[in-house]
Amino acid sequence: MIFDLNEEQQMIQAAARDFAQNEIVPIAAEFDASGKFPLDTIRKAGELGFMGVEIPEEYGGAAFDTIGYALVVAEISAADGAHGTIVSVNNSLYGNSLLDFATHEQKKRFLEPVASGQVIGAYALTEPQSGSDVSMMRGRAQLSTDGSYYTINARKAWITSGPVAKYIILFAKTDPDAGASSSISVFVIDTDEAGFQCGKTEPKMGIRASATCEIELNDYRCPLENRIGKEGQGFRIAMTVLDAGRIGIAAQALGIAQAAYQAAIEYSRERQAFGAKIGSFQAIQFKIADMKVRIEASRLLVMQAAWQKMECKKKGTRNTLNSSIAKLFASETAMFVTHQAMQIHGGMGYSKELPLERYFRDARITEIYEGTSEIQRMVIGRLETGLR
Repeated sequence: MIFDLNEEQQMIQAAARDFAQNEIVPIAAEFDASGKFPLDTIRKAGELGFMGVEIPEEYGGAAFDTIGYALVVAEISAADGAHGTIVSVNNSLYGNSLLDFATHEQKKRFLEPVASGQVIGAYALTEPQSGSDVSMMRGRAQLSTDGSYYTINARKAWITSGPVAKYIILFAKTDPDAGASSSISVFVIDTDEAGFQCGKTEPKMGIRASATCEIELNDYRCPLENRIGKEGQGFRIAMTVLDAGRIGIAAQALGIAQAAYQAAIEYSRERQAFGAKIGSFQAIQFKIADMKVRIEASRLLVMQAAWQKMECKKKGTRNTLNSSIAKLFASETAMFVTHQAMQIHGGMGYSKELPLERYFRDARITEIYEGTSEIQRMVIGRLETGLR
């Protein structure tokens, strides 16, 4: 097998790295401390095509492949996990929902401005009482008697970019009496319309510049033409899109791990103790070796999942297994590597004077959102055994 990136992939990786190191690194600590949404850099990312990497040019995107998308997320996340989260959700959860399931008219209206970075998109599946268990969803969408609009009443939680999003992909039950696989439908919500409001913004431990909030819809009127797909297709759409989203989180985790690893390498070459560079100590070299092995394994799994997504799209099948494997391993690698890097730095790693403690905080969420590690193991186990 050939693992070399092609010319286009190398080009977008270099462009993303240049943007991340020159535009994001200098401001990452400031925005982490304030929790302010980095609108200026996100708009610049849109101008460079990073907010719609896989989206065709017809709909405002850069028309690269999934590997290019994973490379972009990894490079941006190496500079700042919060920026990586915003880019990932905009591309994968919001972008893929429309790219794969919307009509041409819906794509022109709702995808093009988001893919081009003019406005921000978000994705609302989780509710306060329903995260991993989608069947517990309470949000309701009732079709009007004349069939022209839905009245939506729902409360959603942990919505990335919710406070700044213009459009939100939202899931609600249209047939509460049906099973989970056929009771949910998908809608595009315009946050400027009556009946929509943001709730509290979450005071998060990490990815703090990525604005996260609750949203509420109270008798919100959603036009019929804003429904994505047919009634009852929401569960299938959500699961398919999460397959894509997990590649983004795996790439984010890879980027964070790579940044922490590089910091550990540099520190081990500079720091002296007991008359020698600490990088010459076997204890440190063993940590470096373990970190490197896990990062390279994660990189291969992420690239495999990205490649497999493209192959599955050609066949009209889902990419669940490889996405879950990559997300599980890369996220746990991010936690392992940031922990080991902090140990190598000692007290300095615990200080906000260095970005390492931010890497550590940002890495933690990758094991939780878009399917916890426990959910990934359950998915993998069920697919491999064929048993539920």
